[in-house]
Amino acid sequence: MPVLSIVTNQAVADADQPALLMALSETVADALGKPEQYVMVSYTHNPAMLFAGQAAPLAYLELKSIGLPADGTNALSARLCDSVHKHLDVAKNRIYIEFSDAQRHLFGWDGGTFA
Repeated sequence: MPVLSIVTNQAVADADQPALLMALSETVADALGKPEQYVMVSYTHNPAMLFAGQAAPLAYLELKSIGLPADGTNALSARLCDSVHKHLDVAKNRIYIEFSDAQRHLFGWDGGTFA
């Protein structure tokens, strides 16, 4: 049930959004070794963002997953930063990522939880 949310000041044309979402969905599934059928990705364009006092391209990502490996977040950060840099042209040092390990009983799906 990995969920990746991206908020950025970089606009993506409507026609290009499916490719962006698919690329990031594949990255998350592969990096976590989870079936892509459970991966959710969202993209939000927010032009009213600053990082380090500058409005240059930036992105804030949140990745939540059940069983997120604490010792794997460096590798996940590298892969996500590479993908965001490639697809959104955001410098890696202007990307923040918040990782969250979800508890199975606190994440619902299909009328139940993952517990």
